[in-house]
Amino acid sequence: MRIGILGLGRIGAFHAETLSGLDVVESLVLTDPFADAAKSAAERFGGEVVDSPQALLAAGVDGIVVAAATDAHPGLILAGVEAGIPVFCEKPVARTMAEGVEVLKAVEGKDVPIQIGYNRRFDAGFVTARAAVQSGELGKLHTVRSTTLDPAPPPAAYIAASGGIFRDCSVHDFDIIRWVTGREVVEVYAVGGNRGAEYIKEAGDADTTGAVLTLDDGTIAVVSNSRHNARGYDVRMEIHGFTDSIAVGLEDKLPLRSVEPGVTFPAGTPHDFFMDRFTAAYRAELTAFTEVVAGTRPSPCTIADALEAGWIADACTLSLHEHRPVTIAEVRTA
Repeated sequence: MRIGILGLGRIGAFHAETLSGLDVVESLVLTDPFADAAKSAAERFGGEVVDSPQALLAAGVDGIVVAAATDAHPGLILAGVEAGIPVFCEKPVARTMAEGVEVLKAVEGKDVPIQIGYNRRFDAGFVTARAAVQSGELGKLHTVRSTTLDPAPPPAAYIAASGGIFRDCSVHDFDIIRWVTGREVVEVYAVGGNRGAEYIKEAGDADTTGAVLTLDDGTIAVVSNSRHNARGYDVRMEIHGFTDSIAVGLEDKLPLRSVEPGVTFPAGTPHDFFMDRFTAAYRAELTAFTEVVAGTRPSPCTIADALEAGWIADACTLSLHEHRPVTIAEVRTA
């Protein structure tokens, strides 16, 4: 099949490399507002460069991958749907939840599949954890712990436009908690602090946060996030039931040092970047999209799925600012 990629920055170029390695993908069509970015990707991974999204949509593509700036997501999703072309779009659907809801309304009733990029759903550990929950082997759940710690904060320009740590970082934890447990979040309580980069505080954001989520069956989920984890990129989950407990991410590249006498775990070189930690997951995610394009599977992460994680992020942001518990119903507008 022939796949178009809109946006050839860091993640777009990474997707181009991944797609170029899939047997089912015969050719790529690339476009980016910065022509040199598209040209560079074409030289490295192959593909035809066109000068606009309109030209790409008219180039006979079977599916499109939207990896452009967030502000462009709504328009590109809708353009793909209008052209009848299946769409993969990196999260978020839009910069604000209100815009995201408008996109959802605009595509309702359209017979064009849309997949939003939440790669942890395709990580082998998280897939196994979900299966364990679904099988009942853990028993009734009582506690979930989810962690995302970045090795260093992004630049100030990114922080200023990101929507805050809950919307650009924690949202991955929120999505995977929903996906693994099969439950919905009903209430949150969030706290945060600033012990590092001053520009994060100046932007009105926190660099380290904690959130307690109450799920609709009474399970408690604890989410921990930080922009500062000098040892590496740390993504983990613990799921505790009345019969058994399991963990995702306890492997030799875990960026955590044990100080127990005689303990050598973890023994490997720590993960230092999200692309390192989730290389296989990204490949599985885009492989799934080719199956969506082929019509052999439904979207594994719809716009509605993505918006649910966004409501949790909005509730946590409000909770942090107002120092109180917030229900999802309080922030949900649709």
